[in-house]
Amino acid sequence: MTITNHATRVADSFHDNHSAVSGRQIQEILDKAVAGHRLTVDEGALLFNCKDIHALGRAADAVCRRLHPEPYRTFNIDRNINYTNVCAAVCDFCAFYRKSADADAYVLSREELYKKIEETIALGGEQILLQGGNHPSLKLEWYEDLLRDLKAKFPKVNLHAFSASEVWHFHKINKLPVEVVLRRLRDAGMGSLPGGGAEILTDRVRRAMTKNKVMTEEWLEVHRVWHKMGGKSTCTMMFGHIETIAERVEHLERLRQLQDETGGFTAFICWTFQPENTAMSDVPPAGSYEYLKTQAIARLYLDNVPSVQSSWVTQGPKIGQLGLMFGANDMGSLMIEENVVSSAGTVYHLSLEQIKQSIRDVGFIPRQRNFFYELIDGPAA
Repeated sequence: MTITNHATRVADSFHDNHSAVSGRQIQEILDKAVAGHRLTVDEGALLFNCKDIHALGRAADAVCRRLHPEPYRTFNIDRNINYTNVCAAVCDFCAFYRKSADADAYVLSREELYKKIEETIALGGEQILLQGGNHPSLKLEWYEDLLRDLKAKFPKVNLHAFSASEVWHFHKINKLPVEVVLRRLRDAGMGSLPGGGAEILTDRVRRAMTKNKVMTEEWLEVHRVWHKMGGKSTCTMMFGHIETIAERVEHLERLRQLQDETGGFTAFICWTFQPENTAMSDVPPAGSYEYLKTQAIARLYLDNVPSVQSSWVTQGPKIGQLGLMFGANDMGSLMIEENVVSSAGTVYHLSLEQIKQSIRDVGFIPRQRNFFYELIDGPAA
């Protein structure tokens, strides 16, 4: 497509020839973004040649403060419940999925789900991130029953449920239009749509790393339909594997275009690929420098996405905190439970007080919010 070819030419021209991009050129691009003007695909690609991580951070922080001049930074309390680990897709980057016949394959019972949600509520949580694999045999009615049951038992809990990959899978195995699937899920109690499963939104990358999984246009279409129904969702990017710099920029451009069209994304979250225990374990892990750089550029590029979440779950508490100075206005979730990333060896955990202190230590007031970025605590958090 045009975006890919154009961004690739820019990246090929400049990324391997750092002398071709002057510090003055980079500063002009940063100044443009800080002033509130939209960056082009070319400029987004050129920013990845910036070697001054502090300049990128200052610019991303300036944009963040323009969009969020309030004296607080936010977090939420939720739990990522993986209701099943059975998945018909094969993703080389995933250490979590199992096939139906595997000894450790599971589908959680309702009693197990109830217990996990009750524990979340007891800790002040008001949201459940409900995700699994693309289960080959569970029909749409099973998911509707699950949502109705959970919503009846926990009416105040937002069910942030099912990735675009799962929704597209429901559409295929039930032979129903995506809009019908989403309406039925919404009517059963689904409150918002997670941004998981995006990885890198280019088909070259997706074909190389996955089989039987949603492709770029399909991922975007699920979110497009959900937004046009009045729903809200997040958008994500997992980077640092086989993608090129041009493909990172294409990913951001595709998200920005859809946000122009629908306005349905509440936040952007990015994290680095965790290679341990995966079929791609030979890929060198991207470090915190690359993470902060990419998050900062995303804040500069995604001028129409209101919020950026810091990814302390993969980066650790100090880099997660530093993310609040590199374009993020949100510390993400307390994440009472997380299974997918931790299956690849990432084991960072923070207490609620540690999250609050991380926000205080960079000069902001910590405030709890819900998925829709509505504050749900008192002013003296």
